[in-house]
Amino acid sequence: MAKVVLERLRRKFGDAIVETSSELGDDCAVVAREKLGEVAEFLRDDRELAFDMPIDCTALDWFQKREVRFDVVWHLYSMTKKHRLRLKVRVAEDDPTVPSLTPVWRGMNWHERETWDMYGIRFTGHPDLKRILLYEEFVGHPLRKDYPIDRRQPLIPLRKVKDVPTAKNPPKSRLNQP
Repeated sequence: MAKVVLERLRRKFGDAIVETSSELGDDCAVVAREKLGEVAEFLRDDRELAFDMPIDCTALDWFQKREVRFDVVWHLYSMTKKHRLRLKVRVAEDDPTVPSLTPVWRGMNWHERETWDMYGIRFTGHPDLKRILLYEEFVGHPLRKDYPIDRRQPLIPLRKVKDVPTAKNPPKSRLNQP
């Protein structure tokens, strides 16, 4: 079914679709970085494609295995058409930036933040690109293949956290109430 998606993408965007593959129902399109936003909007808005559910965003690090170091990967699904697609953009180490797809699918917000945090891929146009898994003072991006396994991170003082009301710790205004 998704081979139809790959054909439509090739017809609509021509050379902006760098490469496609389809093996065992695993359909993938490699897109030119400068056309990513346009391709994503087409995938979402076209009635025959209707990719309405972003599943994930991550990256692959091809350190010392390929000239272009990173692939940024988005997994997409159409709830109504029941097809899947893996969208990729190849990104060089000296300019690890891609357009954010958060304006197209709001659900990509945290996925893009995680990809930034772990790989150091910057998403231009992202509404709040900051670390999501690691603390702000953390140095580097630990899922990069060249990240030193024995690297020590700076210790930071414990931060004061406000008490969060729970059943075991209710706010004073809720004491002695059902």
